[in-house]
Amino acid sequence: MLLGVFRADLNQECSFDDAVAGCDYVFFNAPPMNLHAENPEKDVIEPSVHRILNVMRSYVRAGTVKRVVLTSSAPAVSDLPLEGDGHVLDEETWADVEFLKSGKTRTWGFPVSKVRMEKACCAFALENGISLVTVCPGLMVGAAPTAKVNPIVLDALSLLSGDDARVYTLKFIMRMSGSIPLVHVDDVCRAEIFVAEEEEASGRYICCNINTTVVELACFLAAKYPEYNVKTNRFCGLLEKPRACVSSVKLLGQGFEYKYKNLGEIYEDIIKYGKDLTFISRQT
Repeated sequence: MLLGVFRADLNQECSFDDAVAGCDYVFFNAPPMNLHAENPEKDVIEPSVHRILNVMRSYVRAGTVKRVVLTSSAPAVSDLPLEGDGHVLDEETWADVEFLKSGKTRTWGFPVSKVRMEKACCAFALENGISLVTVCPGLMVGAAPTAKVNPIVLDALSLLSGDDARVYTLKFIMRMSGSIPLVHVDDVCRAEIFVAEEEEASGRYICCNINTTVVELACFLAAKYPEYNVKTNRFCGLLEKPRACVSSVKLLGQGFEYKYKNLGEIYEDIIKYGKDLTFISRQT
């Protein structure tokens, strides 16, 4: 099997025609975006919708695509006002756009763009007879063969590295979502192939097998890796258990199995990755 490399521009109509010509399956992964844009509506949300529809039109013109797998994100499910505990968020749950826009958190454009992109994509697919499946992964961690490291990996390692700014990001995620939803990037890739090939797959699929909190993470890492001197007493007053669970019951119900099943397996992998790239020190 040969690998073809094409030059394309998300903003340019017909730019992806050559790339998808003759394809059976197409995977649309998350393009880069400015999370701190001054005008999220203009600079993040509108371009996201415009770009995905540009690419979807290429799928229609190709005439061979059996299924499109769109990568969204767990915040498109979980960013909404929650009262009390014990919430189970599934594929029928959508982030609250008006709540996010009115709150104007520093990254509100990201979850809103994912919601708008998903819904625009679904409407287009329905109108044009395209089989579309959406995967909403949790925070993806794990080694990757790229020059630029996913910031979420640095966030996940922050309790070990002592990066307080990134620890704050973990607390922010927990406050917005009711949990820190984690999944290994290898499992997300496997899930996307699974739903592409599973004939009965349809609609949205959450891909997230761990819902945790900063407190739980700190306690786990302190016990598992005492050489890093993780401080567990700095989180007094924070929730020890998740208020919400981003559930992948639908995905599991169709036969998918996670490879990385617990925090131990996930962190064993990303700590090695962090050491290799010197994000965290090699303790003796």
